[in-house]
Amino acid sequence: MRRAKSGGATKPRGQKRPGTSRAPASAPSADRARRPAVQAGGGSRAAARQPAAKRRSPPAQEAGPGEPPPVPPLPPPPPAALAASELDLGEQRERWETFQKRQRLSFEGAAKLLLDTYEYQGLVKHTGGCHCGAVRFEVWASADLHIFDCNCSICKKKQNKHFIVPASRFKLLKGADSITTYTFNTHKAQHTFCKRCGVQSFYSPRSNPGGFGIAPHCLDEGTVRSVVVEEFNGSDWEKAMKEHKTIKNMSKE
Repeated sequence: MRRAKSGGATKPRGQKRPGTSRAPASAPSADRARRPAVQAGGGSRAAARQPAAKRRSPPAQEAGPGEPPPVPPLPPPPPAALAASELDLGEQRERWETFQKRQRLSFEGAAKLLLDTYEYQGLVKHTGGCHCGAVRFEVWASADLHIFDCNCSICKKKQNKHFIVPASRFKLLKGADSITTYTFNTHKAQHTFCKRCGVQSFYSPRSNPGGFGIAPHCLDEGTVRSVVVEEFNGSDWEKAMKEHKTIKNMSKE
């Protein structure tokens, strides 16, 4: 015969102890349910299924205060110049290559020779410069030079005889850093001369600011055939310019 245990009545099964109640296990949070599964490599399955062309690139980052701006992407390189072998010379290719070999010219040199001969037809290439040799230039002009002898205040002082050419026919070969400029009055004429020897071998005249006035006495020997000198009354400059029929257009092509 079993003895009954002393003390309080036994607690029925299933009854919860006071103060120890637990909340039932909750279902997975909505955030976890909506979180896409991550594949190896760090990308989501949804992103992996999208074609590469439709993926959105991240927005450009803006520089914060005190930070340097982001560096813009470099522009694409310019297209390379065509080589002689890439040009479509047609039936003239063999003739062109023979011309280059005979004249011992590069492709660029041969092209320059032909362009100069065509564009400056009837002209010769004169070369010249200052006394010390720091300034050198070349100019395309007629072998028969038309020289203006101006008697304005400055031309009279420095005996500024010159012939006028368009800017496209003049090329400074060396001495850009050796040239300084003097201007006065209207400051339209740019009286350029060598810093070292003081010789003005060319300048930009007031009558033709878009061209150059070349000193014929600063040209190298061998290219001038004849010289015609015309006096220009620069002391009454406005009247002389109004009455002269051709001088104002001598720098035009």
